[in-house]
Amino acid sequence: MHRELVDVRRWVSERRFLHALNYCMALPGPEAQQLATYLGWLMHRTWGGIVAGALFVLPSLVLLIALSWVYVAYGSVPLIAAVFAGVKPVVVAIVAHAAWRIGSRALRHPLHWALAIAAFVALYFFAVPFPAIVLAAAAAGALGGQFAPAAFGAPAHALGAAQPHAPAAIDDDTPPPAHARFSWRHATRVIAACVLLGLAAYAIVVALDGGDGTLRRMAQFFTQAAFVTFGGAYAVLPYVHQAAVETHGWLTSSQMIDGLALGESTPGPLIMVVAFVGFVGAWTKAALGPDALALAGVAGASVATFFTFLPSFLFILVGGPLVESTRGRLRWTAPLSGVTAAVVGVVANLALFFALHVLFPGGGVNPAALLIALGAAAALFGGKVGVIPVIVAGAATGIGMGAVQGWL
Repeated sequence: MHRELVDVRRWVSERRFLHALNYCMALPGPEAQQLATYLGWLMHRTWGGIVAGALFVLPSLVLLIALSWVYVAYGSVPLIAAVFAGVKPVVVAIVAHAAWRIGSRALRHPLHWALAIAAFVALYFFAVPFPAIVLAAAAAGALGGQFAPAAFGAPAHALGAAQPHAPAAIDDDTPPPAHARFSWRHATRVIAACVLLGLAAYAIVVALDGGDGTLRRMAQFFTQAAFVTFGGAYAVLPYVHQAAVETHGWLTSSQMIDGLALGESTPGPLIMVVAFVGFVGAWTKAALGPDALALAGVAGASVATFFTFLPSFLFILVGGPLVESTRGRLRWTAPLSGVTAAVVGVVANLALFFALHVLFPGGGVNPAALLIALGAAAALFGGKVGVIPVIVAGAATGIGMGAVQGWL
């Protein structure tokens, strides 16, 4: 997005892009989609934000619905099973690499390391709910901003914004357009529209949900997740896993890893793994009855996606004018630094959980999976190879293993 919007198309300047990114990073929910919504709104008013945000998500939703159907309908076919056997160890390496990548930017002070370790211990050993970890980290960051301001300063992606650049359509010194000035009337209308839209969608879900209330619970859970998950898709995944696997039983841990593999290897934001969770969960629970499993899956994926992203439109369309009016004076960096540091511990916990499940199933060692994971880690950490080639190599290795062992 940065390359296309700032360097190639010159729609916004570097400073304006980073200012929007800082705001979206401070919000719960998927910051990539929020950033697209924000820039669409800044350039083309409310409908620009709606179009940009919706089209950022819809292609991925359609693709993941199709892939999720193939997965649940044909996942036991030996060829498909071999592919996932090779991809799952790669996912372990990918999540570990994500923890390292986030940590290398976020852990700039011993206090950051302390927050990351505390988050890991709280989640792994004490199963503390994810929202509680986020709130505690934000509070710790706010206190750190008061007593250790040097440790909780501007996030790393706010640096280097003063470099010279070619003129942009919305440049550093371009005044906020008329629609970007805060208005209580506009804010009230947006809040009312989002609330009414959410209630109408929830009423439809309740009317359709003739089973055990799976779709209704999904609507409630993903709305809650949209308000409490900070730090990007990898921070959302432990919370979704905690609820979808352990609380509601919508899918298994193994299926959750498969969903992450699909999310990593398809276009669009990684957060779209929620569509996979919704599809598999509604299919597994036969949310619309035993004779409509595919329709239930489509409904579950749509419900998960809609209620995950609706709050993001609310945050941007209401909060955008406030952010534009305070450009250069955003004071959320300390709580955000605390949350980002804790997210490193959360993602590390996810990596360890996946590693234990895939590499050491039942307490024993899976030598083939361990070798694939180590090879993927070497490619990601040392070889700087992209995620997609590593996933393709893992899938090919899985097929080769299946052929050698006589699975195929």
